[in-house]
Amino acid sequence: MRIALYEPDIPQNTGTILRLAACFKISVDIIKPCGFIISDRRLKRSGMDYIEKVNLNYHDSWDVFLNTVQNSGKARIILLTTKSKNNFINFIFKKTDILLLGRESAGVPDHVRSQADENIVIPMTKESRSLNIAISAAMVLGEAMRQTNTYP
Repeated sequence: MRIALYEPDIPQNTGTILRLAACFKISVDIIKPCGFIISDRRLKRSGMDYIEKVNLNYHDSWDVFLNTVQNSGKARIILLTTKSKNNFINFIFKKTDILLLGRESAGVPDHVRSQADENIVIPMTKESRSLNIAISAAMVLGEAMRQTNTYP
């Protein structure tokens, strides 16, 4: 199980996701460009000393990331999006899945969405637009780890 962040633009959210990943020994892929400098103090404050414990991989673009995934041969890219009807609770996760989260401000472009293996959504009330990306990552990762029995 991995988390991939597509062009993240809020350092505090990225730091929180890195801390989440460290606590569960989950690798994280950051697909550049980022909307902040990786050494940003807000990233370090929210990630604390956990950031050093994460297996963190940087990719210069979506195409570089996609090529890396395709060369691995067995991983599926699972996009968390508000533009899906596929409820994450009903989705069957695999240990090799990569949970892809888009930019906080814009999600992912259509060409990225179309290249994901699956699109899933966290159901919410009609009045809601979206959840915070770190909360979404935690909810879906929790369900995926429960299904695959991969909690430490």
